[in-house]
Amino acid sequence: MSTKCKIRAALAEDTPVILGLIKELAEYEKLLDQLVATEETLREWLFGKKIAGALIAELDNEPVGYALFFHNFSTFLGRAGMYLEDLYVRPSARKMGIGRKLFAAVARIARNSDCGRLEWVCLDWNKQGIDFYLSLGAKPLDDWTIYRLTGEGIDNLANIEN
Repeated sequence: MSTKCKIRAALAEDTPVILGLIKELAEYEKLLDQLVATEETLREWLFGKKIAGALIAELDNEPVGYALFFHNFSTFLGRAGMYLEDLYVRPSARKMGIGRKLFAAVARIARNSDCGRLEWVCLDWNKQGIDFYLSLGAKPLDDWTIYRLTGEGIDNLANIEN
């Protein structure tokens, strides 16, 4: 039986599939304890507010991966960029070029949106991911550190008076 990979835009009815793939990614990254997304929140932000976009990778019409992305902005370039939040392919479907096809589809969206950059982060221990990104011609930015505020930190900062 031959296998056929198809990359397509995610639809609202794909929300349970997307959440399932996100859970698999969280398990892989050993971050399942941080996952609080629900079908309702994903549906609202992806398909209601349309803050982010998602692609689904299917192998013989079965979902095997996804990419989730959104626009950011570079003041230095004076134009939008694309941030790839997640790219995940199930272990059983890896080494078949599906991740490369997903990534290429995101790159086409970035190019068609006239984005000046396509950026993402990768966990330091994810050698398989790092090797994959390097094979695409990506360059790590060693001179930048990611900082993050969440929940209470955002509230505390937002409550500071002018």
